[in-house]
Amino acid sequence: MINVLFNLFILALLISKVALPPTDPKVLLMQTILRIDSSARHEDSHSRTLGDYFEKQWLNQNPDTKRLSRDLASHPIEHIQQDTISGFYTPLEQLTDDSIRATALSDELINELQAADVLLITVPLYNFSIPSSLKAWIDQVSRIGHTFSYDGERFQGLVKTKRAYIICTYGAAGYLPGNTLASANFLQPYLQFILNFLGIQTVHFFSLEGTSSDATTIANNVAHIKSMIDQSVSA
Repeated sequence: MINVLFNLFILALLISKVALPPTDPKVLLMQTILRIDSSARHEDSHSRTLGDYFEKQWLNQNPDTKRLSRDLASHPIEHIQQDTISGFYTPLEQLTDDSIRATALSDELINELQAADVLLITVPLYNFSIPSSLKAWIDQVSRIGHTFSYDGERFQGLVKTKRAYIICTYGAAGYLPGNTLASANFLQPYLQFILNFLGIQTVHFFSLEGTSSDATTIANNVAHIKSMIDQSVSA
């Protein structure tokens, strides 16, 4: 018995002296950014252009960032159907093959969101709210037991993403708080609420107004938003 204990002691001593390979600090600092583009336009899209600028500045500051992206115009997200909703509320052990297929896209999109440290959404104002393409994405990722929970009294967000940056574009001016069209802006308040609801508590908005104005006004407004992006990314 003494010999066995002695041998175990010697083995433990040898293991403790084995040098473990150093952890690469870049691995510890690596982040993932998930970009969602929702404009129906690819050409002359101010939201996409500013999204490109934000992403470039972000990668300059964080070159080891892993990039994920979804272009909701090029690859539209299917709207939730009856089978999707049923699958959302079916216990895992009771899911049928049909239910699994119906919720597969939701699983994929949620996995992308949960893997992201940073969420970037580019979104134009369509008829005072968000594009239906973005609403389809939100409906697929807003799922009880996966991105939020409910105990009968309170909701709790379950999304692990630390912060979100939202680039909003408006054809006219006056949609921001305190201005004449603020009551018609259902884009920013909704996105602020739904992202907070899902657990993303830090949400930054960059709002470009007057995209239907003259070229000089647009250029000045774009320059202002780029300056705000620079300050935010370098902070």
